[in-house]
Amino acid sequence: MSTDKRILLLSAYRSDSHAAWVTWLTKHLDADWRVFELPGRYFRWRIRGNPLSWREKLTELLADWKPDHILATSMVDVATLRGLLPALASVPLTYYFHENQFSYPVGKEQHSSVDPQMVQLYGALAADRCLFNSRYNLNSFVSGVDDLLKKLPDCRPESLRQELEDKSSLLPVPVDGVGSGAKTQGLIVWNHRWEYDKRPDLFLAILQKLRLQEVPFTLALLGPRPAKIPAALEDIRAQFHDVIVADGRVSRAEYCDLLRRAQVVISCADHEFQGLSMIEAVSAGCVPVAPDALCYQEQYPSECRYKVHDTDSAVERIRLAVDGQLPSPEIRSWLSEATAERWQQWLKDDV
Repeated sequence: MSTDKRILLLSAYRSDSHAAWVTWLTKHLDADWRVFELPGRYFRWRIRGNPLSWREKLTELLADWKPDHILATSMVDVATLRGLLPALASVPLTYYFHENQFSYPVGKEQHSSVDPQMVQLYGALAADRCLFNSRYNLNSFVSGVDDLLKKLPDCRPESLRQELEDKSSLLPVPVDGVGSGAKTQGLIVWNHRWEYDKRPDLFLAILQKLRLQEVPFTLALLGPRPAKIPAALEDIRAQFHDVIVADGRVSRAEYCDLLRRAQVVISCADHEFQGLSMIEAVSAGCVPVAPDALCYQEQYPSECRYKVHDTDSAVERIRLAVDGQLPSPEIRSWLSEATAERWQQWLKDDV
């Protein structure tokens, strides 16, 4: 169905998952889109500086084109942006939470600041509607706001949580299913970023215990990695070089082929708000082995979840999966076949 609805899409941090979301929406939702994105780097500057980065270009755009709706990610400082550009002040706005800064772990070398949290709080208050990609994301956000308010000395609002919950609902990022294939016995895939919050050090400890217990396995080490190779990845390469069948970012076709062949997909994450790479792997028939926390509690059955940070518990789940005692769970509600209709409804009702 053709539409002349004009949507301004603002995404201030073009990481893999944010980019996939933008691509899917603009491809599948029929509207007159104008997309503004910023590179996924320099986090502190991005989350505070995006109104400055976009101000001139948006001013030029708004001289000839006015949106019917704004769809902005929670990395966008929409409260400031609306103040700087009065033409946007009255345009209905949906604020989309891929993540929230109240539940994002701070790395050892990172500066802890309340600024990112305040950007998202003011953005949520300024928005007409807030969408979250999982129940965990929504709950941890409003709980984080509560905890922040308790730390403030005085003049605190009393009903903020209820106000935020009343305008919030769930709408996951659409994930296209990969499709299953013939499995390779014992093939374990890691398809996450090799960063501190994904805990590759815990993955290393799990692999060491698997070998000690003589559980047969091979490894596909996928996912983006930083310029400086993490120590855990170097150790995995050194200690398990004989069982590594893939190591590095590969083509989409090869990536999907490895997921179809893999028997197990593992997560060791300390934060995960939707877990797109896990969903992709499970859509290919992999058995997920994930912490009993975060968004995983609403996605996968308890037998696929291990005690948080408990390597023995994780090893036991992997052993059961390799032995064929854990089936790949049903996740159709998280795939684009199901979520596409809900996004179409958003376009119809809200824009």
